[in-house]
Amino acid sequence: MTTPAPLHHELADGPEGGGAVWLRTADGVRIRLGYWPCYRPGGPLGTVVFLPGRTEYIEKYGPTAKELGQRGWSMIALDWRGQGLSDRALADPMLGHVGHFSEYQLDLDAALAWLAQQGAGLGLSGPLMLMSHSMGGLIGLRSLMRGAPFRASVFSAPMWGIRIPLWGRPLASALRRLPLALPQDRRFAPSTSGESYILRRGFEGNQLTGDAQIWSWLHHQLQERPDFRLGGPSLGWLRAALRECAVLARMPSPALPVQTSLGSLEQIVRPDAIRQRMAHWPQGRLDLYPGARHEVPMEAAPHRSRFYDAAHQLFFGQREG
Repeated sequence: MTTPAPLHHELADGPEGGGAVWLRTADGVRIRLGYWPCYRPGGPLGTVVFLPGRTEYIEKYGPTAKELGQRGWSMIALDWRGQGLSDRALADPMLGHVGHFSEYQLDLDAALAWLAQQGAGLGLSGPLMLMSHSMGGLIGLRSLMRGAPFRASVFSAPMWGIRIPLWGRPLASALRRLPLALPQDRRFAPSTSGESYILRRGFEGNQLTGDAQIWSWLHHQLQERPDFRLGGPSLGWLRAALRECAVLARMPSPALPVQTSLGSLEQIVRPDAIRQRMAHWPQGRLDLYPGARHEVPMEAAPHRSRFYDAAHQLFFGQREG
């Protein structure tokens, strides 16, 4: 039995008819799931499961639901454990932490189980498609390798590798290989803090988007809802992420159609890891966006339109699969 959860429509700017529910994962964590049905004649073309990146929250992707809804797709998204309005693991709510990336699969499992049980009654029907950004792309790739029931997938700057300064790479490699938990795992990773990146940085020189209006909108969301804010990752999160990237890099790509967007100004995830995987993905296509930063779906309008049009074309072509 699920209970309603808050969805801040005035901040999300999503399509009409959206809502949110609380879910309980297999290990007892309470997470929030948001949904936006597409009310088109004949029903939606299908439902897109959107997996956000680290620090993100459902309301950030209201415009994504609107873009997809205009093209005929329903959408759900979730707050991963440790961010948004979902349960946070540590006493300091600004410190993002998980002990192992398999914990995120429990969040996704709960979302897919809810969708299978209750989605049709809420207008969330049809074949399932996957769309993800950054950290969500690493979680999404693992889910595909586990056999999640998606027909096709769109990745935005997937975190298949993490940019680490040259001086920190030997330490990162050593930390990734340590099998045991460390006392420092529940403290901020080196060079990070409890400040929100969007609130402490100005628009000029930010690594996320070149669109000043979108940057201002994101800033406004965090000012209005302090409980959305998240600072840097814990050392434990970083070690878990590096391990997951290394493990998945050695595994073959699953057999389904995908496309991956990558901005030419990417500075957060490793473009080489993305290029390497996509070069060997038989049904994969790498879309390059000149002048775009990390968040292609939140870049200038021409990039946004191209991204969502391409996603629609891929998804539409797989509806009968």
